Amino acid sequence: MMEDQWKAVVSRMAVGATGQGKLSSLSFMVKDVFAVRGYTNGAGNPRWLETHEIAQEHATAIDLLLNEGATLTGTTHTDELMYSLNGENFHYGTPLNPQAPDRIPGGSSSGSAVAVAADLADFTLGTDTGGSVRVPASYCGIYGLRPTHGSVSEKGVIPLASSFDTVGWMARDLSLLRQVGDVLLPENPAPGSEFSRILIGEDAWELADSESREALAPSLKAIRAAGASQSSIRIASQGLTEWMTMFRTIQGYEIWQEHGEWITREKPVFGPGIAERFSWSRSIDRADMERQATRRLAVRQSITDLLGTDALLIIPTTPGAAPKLGMNGPLMEERRAKAMQLTCIAGLTGLPQLTIPAGEVQGCPVGISIIAGYGQDSRLLEWAAAHLAAPVLK
Repeated sequence: MMEDQWKAVVSRMAVGATGQGKLSSLSFMVKDVFAVRGYTNGAGNPRWLETHEIAQEHATAIDLLLNEGATLTGTTHTDELMYSLNGENFHYGTPLNPQAPDRIPGGSSSGSAVAVAADLADFTLGTDTGGSVRVPASYCGIYGLRPTHGSVSEKGVIPLASSFDTVGWMARDLSLLRQVGDVLLPENPAPGSEFSRILIGEDAWELADSESREALAPSLKAIRAAGASQSSIRIASQGLTEWMTMFRTIQGYEIWQEHGEWITREKPVFGPGIAERFSWSRSIDRADMERQATRRLAVRQSITDLLGTDALLIIPTTPGAAPKLGMNGPLMEERRAKAMQLTCIAGLTGLPQLTIPAGEVQGCPVGISIIAGYGQDSRLLEWAAAHLAAPVLK
């Protein structure tokens, strides 16, 4: 198919490498929220494009990649102001999921996921606040990493909710995902114990539909076998529904603090769903947010202590395969809520989460996720590359 038929790319460009290194001869694209010198980001909304200036410098993450030999070849579509998990954009349309053309690609890093899955670039950058790398990676059948919060510079990236925002990346194979991590992530921490404990999050697996659980069973078995010990746990004593509420409240409040003034002043047109979310975020009371933020501290400490440096938590990336295009109403809201109950685990705790294509449901990809302890990103990628070769999982 011709490239424009994927509807993934906002702008083609050729920004040459500034050095040679680990990524020489490779191409990458970035979500249309990363500053590119001489280019104006649109963030998925025409009014944003109209009211913002041309970037004078590249985002820090782009500079790091260029310096290691990679070439930037384009910017990719996003949901409006990154506030969705679907990938359907009211203004610009929906990138075509190469693995399931009749289904959504997932958002908000939809264009970046499709660009990788369609082989338009070797790897791509996205952002992940509430699941925006993990969900589209799962739906499009590729690898994706949401890193430890704060581990990769967000300088030059349009924010959404600062205490959750991360720069993530996607690739078609685990080896390349790890190579990109070698460039973007801090140097490996002092060696700790091996990942020896495999923890299965029962309450997370209960959110997956039966077809997905069946499709992911062989991959789960392979991951279990890679650990010296394994056990099943309940991740959230309060319930993952409560964790999702905690996440949404803090995120929504931060989003309005970040973008409310611009929205009030410029009165942009938002598509269905996006408009309602911004309206809701405006209504969040500061005291409510602060109560939930206090609860988040306890959640972070609990999971950080649980995982330490030697345990991995295994969950399904999403509740199931990508929903059909145009799905809406209560069924879609239920799917979104279940997806957020899964994605909020790493969101609230700030921990790294790797999603791996690991099965199919009715011919559509589904992913399995591995969450590691704080700052264990590089070790997680190394462990996965060593123990989970693609033939084992697919």
